Amino acid sequence: MADKTHLSIRIDSKVHDKFQYVAGAEGRSMSGQIQYLIQKCIRDFEKEHGPITEDDLK
Repeated sequence: MADKTHLSIRIDSKVHDKFQYVAGAEGRSMSGQIQYLIQKCIRDFEKEHGPITEDDLK
């Protein structure tokens, strides 16, 4: 099983409801949509700046 970390955020209830709608329209749970967007952000960053290495994370 992959090592996972919990992330808690506070958002406006209207943003929450709209985000839930978007996630559902794209066939994802809210958690799945957030993970997808985070991974996309990392891919886009690495495409522009190169891979993030283990040394970078220290």
